[in-house]
Amino acid sequence: MSPTSATRRAPPRRRDPLTGAVLCILEAQQADGAIPWFDAGPWDPWNHGECVMALAVAGEWDAARRGLDLLVARQGDDGGWLGEYGNMLPMADRLHMARLRPPAFRDSNFAAYCAVVVWHSYVLTGDVAHVRPYWPMVRDATNFVLALQHEAGDISWSAEAHGTSADDAVRAGCASIYKSLECALALAELMGEPQPRWRKARCRLGQALRERPERFDRTADRSGFAMDWYYPMLGGALGGPAALARLDAGWSRFVEPGVGCRCVADQPWATVAETCELVMTLVALGRPGQAAELLTWQDAHRGDDGVYWMGWQFAEAIIWPEERPTWTQAAAILAHDAVYDLTPASRVLVSHG
Repeated sequence: MSPTSATRRAPPRRRDPLTGAVLCILEAQQADGAIPWFDAGPWDPWNHGECVMALAVAGEWDAARRGLDLLVARQGDDGGWLGEYGNMLPMADRLHMARLRPPAFRDSNFAAYCAVVVWHSYVLTGDVAHVRPYWPMVRDATNFVLALQHEAGDISWSAEAHGTSADDAVRAGCASIYKSLECALALAELMGEPQPRWRKARCRLGQALRERPERFDRTADRSGFAMDWYYPMLGGALGGPAALARLDAGWSRFVEPGVGCRCVADQPWATVAETCELVMTLVALGRPGQAAELLTWQDAHRGDDGVYWMGWQFAEAIIWPEERPTWTQAAAILAHDAVYDLTPASRVLVSHG
């Protein structure tokens, strides 16, 4: 997986201070290309894809290609993937997550994200020939996702739930899908296969996210989760003054000064991944200085080897849990790219079309 365009600048192999984060992902990658959360941990296509993008940013071309090929190999006939819900894992003890197989679902957001991963690869390399073999995967995945869209524009969280009593649309997940559809449409144009139906579906989804709050989080109140707060802005569904107003309204609720972004508003627990996604949200909304400050706070949440811990429980002043997920490393790498413009793909996650 090497760039072929002479007009593109290839990223160097390693970037201090991210060496530890890159090595963590590389060491977790399995022989078939799969990147689980951690050794003997869960696998899902969204977090796997985040790691693939981070490896590409770091110049680990072969590992990134194997990650893309793994997505193709594991895609189901319906266009979706079975992704394990690691957030449903119990704790093995007070500090460590259990090494068990969590439930797996054909999640709509998980499936849609492959479009972001493939588009990111194209922007980074400038190589149409490189991404062309992955276009059928993106096309089938996008059609799978849009088959779960309701008339009001919202999209069911999984194929298993669609049309059942468990049907619901998750605001953060749908906001991520909105970004994925942007990338899928860009790839469709690049491949010479425009998809006007996808464009209409994305418009309906965006309208629902902005104007139909009752269509989301119907079975559970998720407003206390940071992702519910910032993803409509990060995904591009909400922009301009409305986005800045939402950002400022939630700031004191979710951000612990000098520490980072709380995962859940009422818990004294800041997580590196959520903070790094908030960093990218700030870049997207034109606040790069504020973004850089939050990113610098995360230096305190790394081990001596440079690998980021999952989070910091600041009421007890302890690392919690004592886990270093691959996707945490990926979020940090991608946030550094967004803030410091390290590669040609630095704007993929923070600019919107």
